[in-house]
Order: sequence, then C-alpha cells, then structure tokens
Amino acid sequence: MIISTGVACIIMVGGFLLLVLIRVPVAFALGIATVPVVLMDMRLTPFIVLDRMFQSYNSFILLAVPFFLLAANLMNSGKITDRLIDLSRVLTGWMPGGLGHVNVAVSMLFAGISGSSTADAAGCGKILIPAMVKEGYDRRFAIAITACSSVMGVIIPPSILMVVWGGVMQVSVGALFLAGAIPGLLIGFALMATVYGYAKVYDYPIALRPTLCDLWRAFKGAFLAMLTPVLVIGGIVGGIVTPTESAIIAAGYALILGMFVYRTVTWRDLGGIFYETGRFASISLFAIGTASGFGWTLAFFNVPRLIVTFMTSMEFGYFGTALVIAALFLFFGLFIDAIPTIIILGTVLMPVAAAADIQPVVFAIIGIVSLAFGLVTPPYGLCLLISAAIGGMNVVQVMRDVVIILIPMLIILFLVILFPEIALWLPATLMPSAFP
Repeated sequence: MIISTGVACIIMVGGFLLLVLIRVPVAFALGIATVPVVLMDMRLTPFIVLDRMFQSYNSFILLAVPFFLLAANLMNSGKITDRLIDLSRVLTGWMPGGLGHVNVAVSMLFAGISGSSTADAAGCGKILIPAMVKEGYDRRFAIAITACSSVMGVIIPPSILMVVWGGVMQVSVGALFLAGAIPGLLIGFALMATVYGYAKVYDYPIALRPTLCDLWRAFKGAFLAMLTPVLVIGGIVGGIVTPTESAIIAAGYALILGMFVYRTVTWRDLGGIFYETGRFASISLFAIGTASGFGWTLAFFNVPRLIVTFMTSMEFGYFGTALVIAALFLFFGLFIDAIPTIIILGTVLMPVAAAADIQPVVFAIIGIVSLAFGLVTPPYGLCLLISAAIGGMNVVQVMRDVVIILIPMLIILFLVILFPEIALWLPATLMPSAFP
C-alpha cells in the first residue's frame, strides 16, 4: 500500500496533535506519530526512520547544547547569579520600579552567559520574585516580568536555540549570535519601559541611588562572570574556536569560577549539577532525534513541497511572508518545545523564506524570537510555569500581566520584520564572510 501526501499529512499531524492533547510528552509524540504511516506504506520500514534519527545526532555542533546547559547550571549553583543581581541593582535599581528593572537587567546579563531561558527563570526567579513581593510589588507582576524577561536567554547570545538552528539549517552560528544581540537588547529596553509604566501607575518603590563605591564593588564582583560572553562570542567571531569549543570553554570557565575563584561550588555539589545537566540535555537531544525522524517522514511524503507551492502561489512578498512565518512560529510555540519546532517547521519554511528573498539569518532571528515568546504563553509556556510555581500562583492568574508585557515585545519582533537591518547590521559588519 502506498499512502498519498494528503493522507500521510492528516495521519501524522493529526496523530501528533491528538497525542499532545492527551498529554503525551512532545518528544515521544513526534516519534509515535510516524508509526502508523511507516507500518502502512510498503516503501518504508521502522529502521529507515530510526536511521534518520541516529543520523541527526551525527553533528559535532550539537555537543554545544549540554555544555551550555552545564555552564548555566554551574553559574546558578555557584551563586554567580547573585553577583549579577547585585550589579543590576546598582545599575538600574534606583529608577522607578527599581527591582523590576533589576529583574530585566539581570536577565540580559544572565542571557549573555547561559544561553538558556529556563535556567534564567529558575535561577533569577528564586531570588527576585520573593524580593519583589517583599518590597510591595504585586505578586502577579513579579511573576510575569520574571517569565517575560527570561525569554532573552535564547535571543541574546550565546543561545542554545541558535546553536541548534545553525546545525540544522547550515547557517553560521557566529552570525546568528551577532544577529540576536540588537533585537535582544531592544526587547530588554522595551521591558524596562513597561516596568517604568507599571511603576508610575502603581507607585512602586525606588531604591536609594548607589554611590561610586557601591558601583565599583558590584562591578568588581561580577566582572569575571561577565567575561563569559566575551570569551564565547569573541572566540567564535574571531575564528579562534567553533561553537562547540566555545560552549566547552564557557562550562570550564564557570567551573573554575565556582570552585576555585568564588569557592561556592564544592566537589559534593558537582554530582547534582552533572545529573541535572544530563537530564535536561537528554530531553532536548531526544527531541531532536524524534523531530528529525518526523520531519524526514513528512519530507518523504512531499508535505514541505506542498506547503512551499501553496505559499509561493499566494504571492505574499517579503513582508507578508515574514509575517506568516512569524505567526506560524508563534502558533507552534504555544504547544511545542522550541527545538523540535525548529527542526520540523524551520526546515519546511526555509525554502519559503528563500523564495521570498528573506536572508537566512533574518529568517532565523524571526523564528527564534517568535519561538521565545512561546516560553511564556500557555499551554506550553515553560518559563511562565517555572515562574508561577516559584511565586505560588496559578498561570491563569498572571496572564493579564503577561499579555500586557508581551505587547511591546511583539512590537520589537514586528520592527525586526519591517527593518531586517536591525538583525543584519552587526553580523554583516563583523562577519562579512558569513554572507557570500
């Protein structure tokens, strides 16, 4: 029996959505959804799909994922996050809504070290949400701003999503890192403007202005931690190391800081840190394998070609196609983790973007920023779930504030679509070789 493209698409996509709705983990749902068509179509065998899954792991760049996660866990366990919070408090705590600005600023600093939004939400949220509530901030606002600011972890370089995107789409990871810097900073400034508006409306407290001595003390305490993005991004842009090697350097540097410089990580702590890193890395990497098998099976039945033909026949042009791409990533991000979405949806939409003359780096930034917002939008909304759990509230109770805070962030995404130079300027200036 030979299955047609339409039937295969209905069986696979419908089966996947059904499995997700009954709360089967996404990584397993992707693999299970391929089983019916593999068994029904005489041209396929289970071993072919398994082979495609194993081939997806044959990528040196994917080794960067566990090492960036290890660096983030070492930073959190080594109390380095506390030093970044101290610096952020000195730099921004004196403005109206001081601790709200500190929340955003420390997420920007932590994003330049970890590459993980969930690590940001967990590490910073445990400290800042209780502190904000104690100083009189509304609990819902404290949870919402912590969750929304944490999404910068996958936008401001280094970023685990950019590493995966570069490996899957064959795009320069260094160029992606540089392209995410300005949009990430703009999102941070938009969040600060939102905090300022909240502070004026609800009369949130202002901390005392710091002295030069306070500034020097905080800067000196966080200086070594802030060197991490310089080592990682500088090494890649300078052509000294690969993304995987830079991730190893970041993890090794975090280990040295925690164990020998700050002495906040002991030998006994390492077992738990390695275990947590291995657990999260295995979840991400397993999802890469099943998503690759799912994506390859869709390609076997020519589903991507059907979508490309439909999209090009609509003649949306550059702007319309970019908006549709962003909308699709935003929608899929509501239900599915970012990594499998990149592998499935990204590979399908890549020829659509190329047909509309969307530069591969711009396409990547539109996709990654859109998927980042999925981290704070239910039902998936992992960063929102983490922050709400820390704050002791239900997700539904904080959704109003999340929507308000997301609006200026979506405006930044719209500006990146409207003016792609926002993303392209930095990589085109510092890495012109990445643009043949």
